[in-house]
Amino acid sequence: MLAENRLLDENTQTPVLGTMTEMDHEEVLFCHDKATGLKAIIAVHNTILGPALGGTRMWTYASESDAITDVLRLSRGMTYKAAAAGLNLGGGKAVIIGDARTQKTEAKMRRFGQFVNDLGGKYYTAEDVGMTSRDMELIGMHTKYVTGLPEYLGGSGNPSPVTAFGVYVGMKASAKFAFGTDNLQGKKVAVQGCGSVGQALINYLVKEGAQVFVNDIFEDKIAETTAKYGVQAITTEDLFNGSFDVYAPCALGATVNDETLNTMNVSVIAGAANNQLADELKHSARIKEKGIVYAPDFVINAGGLINVYAEYLGNYNQKSAMEKTENIYSVILEVLNNASENNITSLEAAKNLAENRIQQMAALKLPYSGC
Repeated sequence: MLAENRLLDENTQTPVLGTMTEMDHEEVLFCHDKATGLKAIIAVHNTILGPALGGTRMWTYASESDAITDVLRLSRGMTYKAAAAGLNLGGGKAVIIGDARTQKTEAKMRRFGQFVNDLGGKYYTAEDVGMTSRDMELIGMHTKYVTGLPEYLGGSGNPSPVTAFGVYVGMKASAKFAFGTDNLQGKKVAVQGCGSVGQALINYLVKEGAQVFVNDIFEDKIAETTAKYGVQAITTEDLFNGSFDVYAPCALGATVNDETLNTMNVSVIAGAANNQLADELKHSARIKEKGIVYAPDFVINAGGLINVYAEYLGNYNQKSAMEKTENIYSVILEVLNNASENNITSLEAAKNLAENRIQQMAALKLPYSGC
């Protein structure tokens, strides 16, 4: 269902509900609180396999239309991510509109927790871009439907190390398919995004002896990363015009688009970002035409979800979460081999894997009951 309190596009002041039913979402909740200044959107895509679990992102969107498009795509991706990873979870996501560096307040976080609670367990939130485990603690003051809590509260803490590990093993699997070996020593890897996940991934790559090049929109992140890991910073122009073995998008989505694909010279695309392809159908086909090996984002970046799922089940243990995340290596190889054998894109192969599991469970006609 769609909530009645509709948001208006801040530029045109017209309703922006036009495409909401196109992705078959179960529910989209618009959250607006004048007292705190909170504007947020929670999207529940599918709960056939279990409650929707997905992080909350805080970002400065150009318009509320952009925020809606992002949360709809992200929540659908979470459905695929959970299904492909074999988790008993559905897909959901939330976005808070605003600058996490300057506009985040305790009041906003706590008010957002009340909105999450209003969904009665249909949606569990977690940490995403612009959010921290401390924010999850504040949200958790008003709802039990939250994961990624600080370790001192019995939670799993920052999921970035586990996400990065999953991307690392997924990249190695992609290299195995592309080059015949999963050894990344000497491989030129361009990492776009030096946040928590990007830096943790860079650490793995440097230790293995890869040649790492980094790019980020924040100069302080570039300075921190190059100083800490001894890697080379590159401009955005060099990022998409240079020659690399692997491109690892680890920031926001849509960096693989018409413009970048025209100049991109890489053998593998394998990174942590969600919605890496600006247009899934067109750009996955273009990637295949160019002979690039693409590790579908919702498969390779599932480590963070696996981590908070372990917390959701209770008695969290990071070692166990890491062991389960290591299986991403096998799933990526399965997807890539299936795509090759059936002459389809790797994105199609990954979606088939996820959708087949969802359809099988849907056929049982046993919707998740909360037990």
